[in-house]
Amino acid sequence: MPQARLPQPSRRGILAAGGALGLTAVLAACGSEKKDGSGKTEGGAGKSGPWSFKDDRGETAEKDATPKNIVAFTGVAAALFDYGIECKGVFGPTKTKDGKPDVQAGDMDISKLTIIGNEWGQFKIEKYAALAPDVLISTMFDDQGTLWYVPEESKDKVLKLAPSVGISVYDRQMTQPLQRIQALAESLGADVKSDKVVKAKKRFEEASERLRKVAKSRKDIKVLIGSASQDLFYVSGSNLSADLEYFKALGVNIVEPPEKAKKETGGWFENLSWENVDKYDADIIMMDNRTSALQPADLDKSKPTWQQLPAVKAGQVIPRVTEPIFSYDKCAPILEDLADAIEKAKKVG
Repeated sequence: MPQARLPQPSRRGILAAGGALGLTAVLAACGSEKKDGSGKTEGGAGKSGPWSFKDDRGETAEKDATPKNIVAFTGVAAALFDYGIECKGVFGPTKTKDGKPDVQAGDMDISKLTIIGNEWGQFKIEKYAALAPDVLISTMFDDQGTLWYVPEESKDKVLKLAPSVGISVYDRQMTQPLQRIQALAESLGADVKSDKVVKAKKRFEEASERLRKVAKSRKDIKVLIGSASQDLFYVSGSNLSADLEYFKALGVNIVEPPEKAKKETGGWFENLSWENVDKYDADIIMMDNRTSALQPADLDKSKPTWQQLPAVKAGQVIPRVTEPIFSYDKCAPILEDLADAIEKAKKVG
């Protein structure tokens, strides 16, 4: 789930609000199809000729040649980087206040990137145009085709400058955006049959099976998905978020706020005051790891009600990668870490 603290609700604003949102991704196959129906695009590694890719809005981005000047949301750029595709520019959380890479930057060397905007609402159009972009790529957290971190008020100007690709992470399981990002990377020239990629996918599949087995053997362990701000504690339900939908499908026992309680956030999460933070019993708490959310270390010092939660007292608080980098390389450890936590957890909630 996304973050950036905004005033009251548009669905986009809610998602960006640093709450315990969740994300998800899209129908399997790939970019625009060849006549043989393979789903592979013409513009692969070492290929000349036109490039096209059909995105999750149903729109086809096209260029005369495979894009070289790629600008992408930071998390997408980090996923493409894992496939050997480098972006020239990024937008979204990339650099922390102390100049270090944001968690969403993955393994990228951020000193080599042009940052178009590092925070919600920032997108420097002149800086973007100066890169002579061939394509702009972002994720989508709704079914309206809204490109994440592209400001609504300037999107028309932005989208006139280059073709765009939207990858949905809304109301689907983690496996779908993984497939789509890999297909996009392949269209941009990535070798998806390389040892590195094949091994990463195998590791992800093995991690999925392990989490399934652990969740089945420890059905009694309840996992609460949280995110914190100064005034509120957010509890996410498993629907709508790509990671949480997948955890649930694998059998993880996720604490589910009632639909009525999630209504004001568009179905994503329930807002709790710090006085009511103990509303739900939980054995493990997964906390939003994004830089816009307060982290457990901050809460240990400032929120007495947090300190009294059984899972906190038991040391059973783990990070949640709220906006996963959708490469198999980055998603496998998420599943492994959750399986470890459930396997080792004491029943406290």
